[in-house]
Amino acid sequence: MQEENFETLAIRLQAERTQFKEHSVPLYLTSSYKFDDAEDMRALFANEKEGNVYSRYANPNTTELIDKMAALEGAEAGWATASGMAAIFTTFATFLKSGDHVLSSRSVFGSTHQLLNNIFAKWGITYTYADLDKPEQWENGIQPNTKMIFVETPSNPGIDIIDLEWLAKFSKQHNALLVVDNCFATPYLQQPIKLGADVSIHSATKFIDGQGRTLGGIILGSDKLIKEIEGFARHSGPAMSPFNAWLLSKSLETLAVRMDRHCESALKVAEFLESHPAIKRVMYPFLPSHPQYEIAKKQMKQGGGIVTLVIDGGVEAASNFMNKLKMFSISANLGDTRSIATHPATSTHSKLTEEERLEVGIEQGTVRLSVGLEHINDILGDIKQALS
Repeated sequence: MQEENFETLAIRLQAERTQFKEHSVPLYLTSSYKFDDAEDMRALFANEKEGNVYSRYANPNTTELIDKMAALEGAEAGWATASGMAAIFTTFATFLKSGDHVLSSRSVFGSTHQLLNNIFAKWGITYTYADLDKPEQWENGIQPNTKMIFVETPSNPGIDIIDLEWLAKFSKQHNALLVVDNCFATPYLQQPIKLGADVSIHSATKFIDGQGRTLGGIILGSDKLIKEIEGFARHSGPAMSPFNAWLLSKSLETLAVRMDRHCESALKVAEFLESHPAIKRVMYPFLPSHPQYEIAKKQMKQGGGIVTLVIDGGVEAASNFMNKLKMFSISANLGDTRSIATHPATSTHSKLTEEERLEVGIEQGTVRLSVGLEHINDILGDIKQALS
């Protein structure tokens, strides 16, 4: 397509129409495919020609979703997995081997921490954490066997941000693969590949679906890197289902308009909370008080739909606030049409020690708000009464 506008690509890129000339892409609920003859089967399995051989490898619905995501983020290719964590595990497992080292941002999702701390440790893969806002730690953290640099930006739930252009240059200087978890921003707000990252990962479960319906993960990168991902994923089997791919591809059609609303409302929520006497601290990328505000403005289109706050009074005050919410859902998810409140210390990051949580800014009074698509007056009204 000649159109370069995000919204048009998200809507108009789709699988080739069948003989039925459908306007909306159909579901291809098939596990396998028919070959023209024995030679056609042989050539397809030998990768001598393009085509579908088995839905664990590829399906018209997953192919459409991948092609859209790659176009929207400026990547050459991609791979779809059953969940966001499957995407992270697949990426780590593809490019790392025993004896390798990962330099990672300290503020990573709880399950990512478990991969680094427990699962890959058993396989002889080591890691070092560095803070997103302290470049000197990155220089000190590099080792001769560092094969990958991994970051979440904005981070979950601390909303820390790192300059991706700087980090991409740093990674290349040290011959390390730069992998970015772009879940909070989506390709609409931030495009790590264009900023120099080698691989960009999404939990499509969140804002890309946007309605709390389904699970999915996306890995984006160069043709060469995705070929390596494919070699691992085709045989280990973290495949996305055709139905989930169909849902997620349809969801991309409204991603831009949804994110505009999420961001507009989240900024208003952050501004209100910052002025409230019961709130100790508010983290939101497009608040001028955010330590990396200028970086956020440089590499993000808007600030995203997540606001993290710390309430004076610790876990008791945080629990009291959440229990008084009437419209917000208490859930571990985010990126839904419905506004959600989460207490990270006792849920998403509960497997970290108290010391580890404090190192990434998670206090007992920390609450993560996923600001939904309800009317802003109702969102603010619910927060105000819960804080009263």
